[in-house]
Amino acid sequence: MTILLDGDALAAMHRRAIRAEAEAAGVVPRLVTILVGDDPASRAYVARKHGDCAELGFDVELVALPADVAAADLLALVARFNADPACHGLLVQFPLPPHLDQAVVQAAIDPDKDVDGLHPLSLGAMIAGMPALRPCTPQAVLALLRAHDVPLAGRRVAVIGRGLLVGRPLAVMLADRGIDAVPTLLHRAAPDLAAICGQADVIVSAAGVPGLVTAAMVKPGAAVVGVGITYVGGEMVSDIAADVAGVAGWVTPRHGSVGAMTRAMLMRNLLAAARGA
Repeated sequence: MTILLDGDALAAMHRRAIRAEAEAAGVVPRLVTILVGDDPASRAYVARKHGDCAELGFDVELVALPADVAAADLLALVARFNADPACHGLLVQFPLPPHLDQAVVQAAIDPDKDVDGLHPLSLGAMIAGMPALRPCTPQAVLALLRAHDVPLAGRRVAVIGRGLLVGRPLAVMLADRGIDAVPTLLHRAAPDLAAICGQADVIVSAAGVPGLVTAAMVKPGAAVVGVGITYVGGEMVSDIAADVAGVAGWVTPRHGSVGAMTRAMLMRNLLAAARGA
């Protein structure tokens, strides 16, 4: 019997726990989100994050900028909120318009307010095993697997996707002491992708390739987590093909699950930032 990795239900549990922790600490975290342009998907993502804040009793502020905002003006705004003690978490919604360098903007955010956990100093601290805010989606994947008792210690994990948002930091976190998995970091062009996946106890795909992972690539009983999604004809399509559910021991639903957990980890990072942890 295949076990569904239900991130929506788990995220709701995390939100309740985070709210209780904030209330016990007497802290009201405040998130500032900068949205450049009017991309519908970005607006939807921001609305979900701010909805989570409202549910938890956290304060939020949305700063909407035109798509043609100058880089200097955006960076000046980031610097202003970096210096504002009332702002605990600062989030610039990506992607940005082509004339803006996302890496430069990300690096301009104060690492202590970088609730995405993607600042270069945050990523470096993670690799060194030092305290820092961790990237949200890798945290979400690990929490989802551990909550459903998926064995990780000594197990082979195939991570498909080498981006800084998910793949690279997840591979590092999987190898941390206390988790002790054996990760292999792959990408869509790896010639032995199917063979390595076929030997893996856990597959996590964050490649953004519709139906990339098929049942033929999955060892019976393995856990399969779909992170990557692509919009095809206006519909959201997972990296995980529909037939995988008939082979895997654990599998995420083809829509949702990881996204809800990612937002829960964002809320946890925001609380940590507000507490100065």
